[in-house]
Amino acid sequence: MTAPFVETHELTKRYGRVTALDGCSISIGAGEVFGLLGPNGSGKTTLLRTMLGFLQPTSGWAKVGGLDCWKDSVAVHRITSYMPGEARLFPHMRGKDVLKFFADIHPSGDFSKAMAIADRLALDTSRRVLFCSSGMRQKIALAAVLSPEVQMIVLDEPTSNLDPTARQEVLTMALEAKRQGRTVVFSSHVLSEIEQACDRTCILRYGLLAHTQVMSELRRQHRIVANLKGPLPTPPEALAAGLEVHRLGPNKVSIQTPGELSPLLGWLASLPMTEVRIEPIGLQAVYDRIHAGEAA
Repeated sequence: MTAPFVETHELTKRYGRVTALDGCSISIGAGEVFGLLGPNGSGKTTLLRTMLGFLQPTSGWAKVGGLDCWKDSVAVHRITSYMPGEARLFPHMRGKDVLKFFADIHPSGDFSKAMAIADRLALDTSRRVLFCSSGMRQKIALAAVLSPEVQMIVLDEPTSNLDPTARQEVLTMALEAKRQGRTVVFSSHVLSEIEQACDRTCILRYGLLAHTQVMSELRRQHRIVANLKGPLPTPPEALAAGLEVHRLGPNKVSIQTPGELSPLLGWLASLPMTEVRIEPIGLQAVYDRIHAGEAA
């Protein structure tokens, strides 16, 4: 990871007896796309709003670009652009007028770029917000948030209500921002979006940071599911480290690799297997493991 652009230390937010965020410590590098995962009520939005200085932490601290997020919140807002989960727009203004308004009030606003993003999202900016669908309103908010030339973009559920084409375009723009050296914090319920766009992701549970996953490491892991025609031999010692073998039945086995698949291919070819299926582990397996107790 590059030098940290965002740091939180034991960040905690309580509302009376309710703890919305509990001792959260994270570090996000400059030019990194960082994902936030967790069910509703897990603390994702509280983390984002506290990290940006919209909420005062009960304890702990957060810094963005070396600035204290609460004490220097105005300065933090100058270098960031934030899209909340439920963006509220002026209902009687036309889309282009909304974009002009937000471009004018942000120090790094760029109306021409906002209009270009609207075109990429196939947005008709001549309509009044009142007569726009939920997806069109989402696109207006995205064009307003993605257009300023800021150091960090924070997106809370940015692809909700969008069609698949627009969803992919948003992910593409997030990766473009990364290539420009900007930091992107991306909260989503859609695991495939996190897998595609993020360098790392953290999973929150009941306000606690339950797990942090480096996505490049996860992409190297695979699961092999196969039927057996005979007994499964013990893997060579050089391959056995970290290898997880599970019996799924008398004639069925699951083998999970800790890293690259290629060193295993020679051994797998010698096994008495039929109907072999090889698939990436994926973020779903990690998410399910963290929230297994809750689901039960």
